[in-house]
Amino acid sequence: MSKGESLARVAASYVVAFGAATAWLVWGPDTDHLWLDGLIADVIATLVVFVASRWHRNSSFYDAYWSVLPPYLAGYWVLASDGAGDDVRTWLVLGVITFWAVRLTANWVIGFPGLHHEDWRYPMVRERAGRLELLADLFGIHLIPTVQVFLGMVPVYVAVALPGRDPGWVDAVALVVGVGAVLLELVADGQMRRFVRERSDGAVMDRGLWGWSRHPNYFGEISFWFSLGLFGIAASPGDWWWLLVGGVAMLAMFLGASIPMMEGRSLERRPAYQEVVDRVPMLVPRPPRRRVAP
Repeated sequence: MSKGESLARVAASYVVAFGAATAWLVWGPDTDHLWLDGLIADVIATLVVFVASRWHRNSSFYDAYWSVLPPYLAGYWVLASDGAGDDVRTWLVLGVITFWAVRLTANWVIGFPGLHHEDWRYPMVRERAGRLELLADLFGIHLIPTVQVFLGMVPVYVAVALPGRDPGWVDAVALVVGVGAVLLELVADGQMRRFVRERSDGAVMDRGLWGWSRHPNYFGEISFWFSLGLFGIAASPGDWWWLLVGGVAMLAMFLGASIPMMEGRSLERRPAYQEVVDRVPMLVPRPPRRRVAP
């Protein structure tokens, strides 16, 4: 199957998924809680994508959902609340989310070879589950990430759908962190694509941002979610203690699962990567240690 046909199938499944979610939001029972309405719609859309994943025997159908759901959810909360949040803050939040979503979705499209390819982690998850592979696929690959993204979006609900404090310096910090995070990811993506095109067998990436952090893209992703938490805190400072839960959940996922899996695979396939591990910080960028002379 060509890349074009593969993208068309993924896009069609998303149209159906968000169509089902929107139908529920418009005609479904009212829960009297916009955040809960959004969560149910999110789960409905995820289940549609899951069905498409099983139909095509490829869980990578879900990959782009991570980046297209947040703008949809944020837009719904703004419209359904009649713009209850401060207008300036709402536009800042929507701008940061849109910038992030366009970059991440575009990066996925550029790197997506087609439905003959599946993210290497998904078969591993299913194989480890044995007879429970369907549940591992449903929950581990689809629903749990959906819940994590929703937790990361809760501060957005507070910022755009509820009355809050006037914009101030915390909003400015959130804006700088959010835009800076996306720009960092954008640069890291370009550097990695250039390295992949030019690399020789066994070569490891330690150039540019990747020479200061082994996972600058993950650092940018985590920073983006914390920026959304800061927007929520700016709107409702008294709720600071729970508005960063989504960001903490993202941090835990990357530190506990994504990074260890990527590092293990890199060391298995390219033993020279150990030298990068010894010199370059895992996540937070800083100057690397000097190479030790042989």
